[in-house]
Amino acid sequence: MKRMHIHVSVENLGESIRFYRAMFGNAEPTVIKSDYCKWELTNPAVNFAISQRGAKPGVDHLGIQVETDAELVEMNARFTAAELPVQAQTGTTCCYARSDKAWTTDPQGVAWETFRTLEAAPVYGHSREQSQPSAACCVPVDTTVKLGSRP
Repeated sequence: MKRMHIHVSVENLGESIRFYRAMFGNAEPTVIKSDYCKWELTNPAVNFAISQRGAKPGVDHLGIQVETDAELVEMNARFTAAELPVQAQTGTTCCYARSDKAWTTDPQGVAWETFRTLEAAPVYGHSREQSQPSAACCVPVDTTVKLGSRP
């Protein structure tokens, strides 16, 4: 099963948690931290996360969460078929989870990821370029790899 992923940066985590709990029919979050909160809903099927980590408030990125390696390969093939630049990450830690993922950016500049969560992590995560936690660990960096580029 694939699940839509939406991550929104917020100014006030507590107020936002109250709002989204109500929006999701009083559903309790599956992950709640001092700077991050996530709901994995089945109706609608969405992984909806909010964080208060210094990023500009608003939609941070969108994505498709998958459950198997085969689904991740399929989603990466879709990025490649669309001839989008792709940055692959293996065993990366972000959003309190260790994941295999790939990033691209749509023509409007919206960051998209496809990912498979491998396990929970005790920390939010690190940017690939930094040894310290980053407000923007969950964004693609400028260096991209074109997977399966066409001649």
